[in-house]
Amino acid sequence: MEALYTAVATSVGGRNGQVKSSDGVLDFEVRPPKEMGGKGGAYTNPEQLFAAGYAACFGSAINHVALQKRLRIESTVTARVSIGNKEGGGFKLAVEMDVNIPQIDQKDAEELVKEAHQVCPYSNATRNNVEVTLKVTTK
Repeated sequence: MEALYTAVATSVGGRNGQVKSSDGVLDFEVRPPKEMGGKGGAYTNPEQLFAAGYAACFGSAINHVALQKRLRIESTVTARVSIGNKEGGGFKLAVEMDVNIPQIDQKDAEELVKEAHQVCPYSNATRNNVEVTLKVTTK
């Protein structure tokens, strides 16, 4: 693969530490959520960061496919990233992607999302490894 861009971020302390991007735009503490034994508070966690990245990337993939089809749309993408125990030990993720595209009918929206799922680099990275459920609405 010829890289178009490389993001660089460093974590110190894992889920209970600090993350910072090489350009300093991201620089914050991460903590486990209450649901995972953390104290809670105004901190982010890896699942939120993954959800934000996947939602933004998937939205761009939808826009890319729509542009190729000469469709004028504005989608809203909400990613829900869950973490749970993996059978046999360890942990795994699951993603529920809620996509709303009100400018087109349901069938066309579903087809657009299906195609975007083949284009999106996050979808390609998780395919056959992370369960990704796509939900599409047009209202």
